[in-house]
Amino acid sequence: MADFVRVAKTTDIAPGESHLVEANGKRVAVFNCDGEFFAVDDGCTHRGGPLSDGKLSGHTVTCPWHGASFDVRTGEVTGWPARKSVGCYSVRLRGDDIEIEV
Repeated sequence: MADFVRVAKTTDIAPGESHLVEANGKRVAVFNCDGEFFAVDDGCTHRGGPLSDGKLSGHTVTCPWHGASFDVRTGEVTGWPARKSVGCYSVRLRGDDIEIEV
């Protein structure tokens, strides 16, 4: 059964930025898209590149290793060479705490 876990404060992640967190043994990239927060698995499905180090443009993150891209709202692939989506997590805010469901 999944539980919500506090992973950061809203002030920890500036708009357009990301933050690597660990929750229940999983490495998760949390993104701030103009005040909305989203969370996906940190490892790119192409070769495992760290999406938390990727470039965020709108709702799309680009892997820094080979350029695969993903929609941070859904985890869906938006650009080659990845073919498989990344895991996506529900996010909720409690005051200024960011919690993800893992």
